[in-house]
Amino acid sequence: GYGIMLNYEGHRAKYELPTNVYRFDPDSGQATVVADDFVRPNGLCFSPDESQLYITDTGASHDPEGPRHIRAFKVGKGGKLSGGKVFAVCDAGLFDGFRLDEDGNIWSSAGDGVHCFSPKGELLGKIKVPEVVSNVTFGGPKKNRLFITATTSLYAIYLNRRGVQWP
Repeated sequence: GYGIMLNYEGHRAKYELPTNVYRFDPDSGQATVVADDFVRPNGLCFSPDESQLYITDTGASHDPEGPRHIRAFKVGKGGKLSGGKVFAVCDAGLFDGFRLDEDGNIWSSAGDGVHCFSPKGELLGKIKVPEVVSNVTFGGPKKNRLFITATTSLYAIYLNRRGVQWP
């Protein structure tokens, strides 16, 4: 629903679909619901071996009591999801976009910067940024530079980790 909820975000409009998480099958051209218990599903990312799918729920963006967490799902045959336990809860603002490194650590946007979590959901550390962070991606020739988009700025920092996204 982001982009149509308010004119500030885009052009206000009615929802065309429920706030579910969908899987698009490029062979059949069909979209199927894989998770239907989110308030505001947002960012998503696969583990390095694609056996886990992580999805943020930013329901607190429009309801203070709404969720502000990342959930972890096991990916089964045919793209079916199971599990869905809360992996990490945001203690500063909301999680939005995130990426994983080769070790399976999650690097997520947050209200105070970037939060890094181990594959077990343990907070490893934070990169403090003086603005709200919306998204991150790994780049550079070695994929070891983390690019950070924030309210009005783009930041970059070299890490001793490499991202796993393509290209």
